[in-house]
Amino acid sequence: MSSLQNDSDRSRSVSLADEERVKEILATSIMGLWEVVNELTRLRPSKRERYRVAIFGSARAEPGSFVYEEVKRVAAAFASMGCDIVTGGGPGLMQAANEGATSVGSRLGSMGIRVELPFEQDVNPFVEQAFEHKTFFTRLQHFVIASDAFVVVPGGIGTVLEMLMIWQLLQVRHVDNVPLILVGKMWEGLVDWASTSMLDPRLHLANADDLKIPRCLETADEAIAVVRELHGKWQAQQRAGA
Repeated sequence: MSSLQNDSDRSRSVSLADEERVKEILATSIMGLWEVVNELTRLRPSKRERYRVAIFGSARAEPGSFVYEEVKRVAAAFASMGCDIVTGGGPGLMQAANEGATSVGSRLGSMGIRVELPFEQDVNPFVEQAFEHKTFFTRLQHFVIASDAFVVVPGGIGTVLEMLMIWQLLQVRHVDNVPLILVGKMWEGLVDWASTSMLDPRLHLANADDLKIPRCLETADEAIAVVRELHGKWQAQQRAGA
């Protein structure tokens, strides 16, 4: 078919009564939009001024609880190194992380990437930069673009979902060379279960190396030490590339 004929076809109006043609146009247009989105998500900043640590965790933990105070301490330590803190922007351990960042005067480095929910709507008061998404999928893509390391602290189904999606993106190399750090005893059990179940010789379901992607730690102090090491390497690479 010639280019002129294609142009002619596109120029003809389509009645909304022509249901099949309307569906075809909508489907083609939506796929075209996805192509644009896919192209845009390939873009990455060539250089970032500050190292960004995304912290995923429970929205249910109360201020003053042991885990809340430990996450706040971890985030404060990261911010003191010169790291920005990125969270889901909500309550619980997300708030703890943002509060920790602001407690050392790093308010501009305290970010929240939110998603619309029928509950937990308010951005916590320690977020300086807030971003809103309508779906978990675009929100996760924002986290991927915005973060140099992922630290996962205790959480429920939402936190597990975020952790597994990041793990899968690392496994298929859609995300590369970004550490996935799991902090807390609950995560070691999950990774052990995955290793035992997926590497069963009777039904091999995964590559052994892929199950080594998450790095399991038990304490806040271990997490601080690991991120300090990662941040130091990042700084050296930035200086080398300057």
